[in-house]
Amino acid sequence: MTTIHPTALVDPGARLGADVEIGPYCIVGATVTLGDRVKLASHVSIQGVTSIGADCVVHPFAVLGGPPQHTGHKGEATRLEVGERNVIREHSTMHTGTVMGHGVTKIGSDGLFMAGSHVAHDCVVGDRVVLAQGAIIGGHVTVEDFVFIGAMAGAHQFSRIGRYAFIGGLAAVTKDVIPYGSVWGNHAHLEGLNLIGLKRRGFTREAINTLRSAYRLMFADEGTFQERLDDAAELYGHNAEVMEIIAFIRADANRPLCLPEREV
Repeated sequence: MTTIHPTALVDPGARLGADVEIGPYCIVGATVTLGDRVKLASHVSIQGVTSIGADCVVHPFAVLGGPPQHTGHKGEATRLEVGERNVIREHSTMHTGTVMGHGVTKIGSDGLFMAGSHVAHDCVVGDRVVLAQGAIIGGHVTVEDFVFIGAMAGAHQFSRIGRYAFIGGLAAVTKDVIPYGSVWGNHAHLEGLNLIGLKRRGFTREAINTLRSAYRLMFADEGTFQERLDDAAELYGHNAEVMEIIAFIRADANRPLCLPEREV
């Protein structure tokens, strides 16, 4: 049974699923859709054309669906779409898209967005992503599945962050991060593979060793980068993870890439 605290302001046009809980002093706008069993703890503001998937929990003072922080935005009805079973902690913000971009900001499912984290306009965030305390991603950023972004780290607009990547705390990410990579620093540079994350996600020792061998080949000193990519594709063409890294790099060759600071 849906429950709405007497102090909450819920527009009659809002669409509420079954067993939704809306706590004290929450504000839910006219074009908001809340899925089944969504829980808004208190003082949550959900604005704009925003949909929140089933079983999400939103903590106090989070603001979802606010207009994009973009000087070209003129109040168009762009959207925010949040998947299922996300935990969104205190003071987190997620903005709608822009007509200059996708027109929509998309968040996957089963994510954790810690206090003070921010997802800007036109971002695409995958499943099981973690943004630690104060982590921010700028406009048009793509964050693929299983990424961890450390506390106070930031990703520059239009950056791409591949699956299973790890972004260290306080890192300033201005270049693309390969799948399975681990980056640190300001500006961030590639420190190797996200070995701890891969082990936690159940990757076998054999799979990790294959990735390490391919990584050493791709980021060695001999030859050109393109030659090394070609060599890795020929040698590891049977390996899905290695080919995912190569495909990620080749998908947008004009984007700068986080590279190691020192020899690997």
